[in-house]
Amino acid sequence: MPRQLGELEDAVMTRVWQWNRPVTVREVLEDLQQERSIAYTTVMTVMDNLHQKGWVRREVDGRAYRYTAVSTRAAYSAALMNEAWSQSDNPAAALVAFFGMMSAEQREALRDAMRVVSPTFPEPAASRPDDGTAADEAPPESGR
Repeated sequence: MPRQLGELEDAVMTRVWQWNRPVTVREVLEDLQQERSIAYTTVMTVMDNLHQKGWVRREVDGRAYRYTAVSTRAAYSAALMNEAWSQSDNPAAALVAFFGMMSAEQREALRDAMRVVSPTFPEPAASRPDDGTAADEAPPESGR
């Protein structure tokens, strides 16, 4: 399972993920230098470490390398969440606590995600009619 990226590793990977194309050390350096003072060799070492750890692949381009992300930020985040959850001695309680921390927007995103992986995932009670019919089903007509 992946360990959490360090602060500088995350700053580098954020750029690689956002740009979604092969990048050079120089490009990452120039972007990072807008926020902090950092040396070329530091960025080069971080990117080499990310390559050694399997986060990026690289190909030779002249006298430099171009680096490409091996997976997405979403996959990285999911792996971290799965790792944290699997470390719990009570996974159900951990999920309940996690869900309790979520904002309304995050809970809605979770419902959307659950419908993608499990199309029969039920709608929240607030979006179902109170007359006992399914949300996409019209109530029976009366008086016929």
